[in-house]
Amino acid sequence: MAVYFECTTRTKMPQSELFDLARSIDVHKDSMAESHEEAVNGVTSGLISLGEEVTWRAWHFGVPFQMTSRITEMQIPDYFVDEQVKGPFRRFRHVHEFSRDSAGTTMVGRIEFAAPFGPMGRLAEKLVLGRYLQRLIETRNRHLAGASSLE
Repeated sequence: MAVYFECTTRTKMPQSELFDLARSIDVHKDSMAESHEEAVNGVTSGLISLGEEVTWRAWHFGVPFQMTSRITEMQIPDYFVDEQVKGPFRRFRHVHEFSRDSAGTTMVGRIEFAAPFGPMGRLAEKLVLGRYLQRLIETRNRHLAGASSLE
């Protein structure tokens, strides 16, 4: 069984700028400073693109983790999808969608994951890990919405 949640963020930023910020390795590192995320393999700086991979090293729950993600789908500047190819989850998929309206840009993140817990861990997966990941994505999205340009 998988956990699914969505995070919606609105900003006055142009769609193409937010799209690029969302796939910037450097901006991601800045947004995840609290967990000391670092790109250690694959694309380690700049913008990640279709078919490319990045391996992240981070600390969560006081434990070091490594996860390799690949961009498996991309339609500039409307959406891209990153999926775990190696790491702590049985599966992890994050769809990033961007749409323009009269007030600016709306970014919707659709996250689906399954943790490596067996049947006894389903409650922890949903209540602990699901909530933790949702807060992490919301923090990242607030950072993106507050960024003015790629540095």
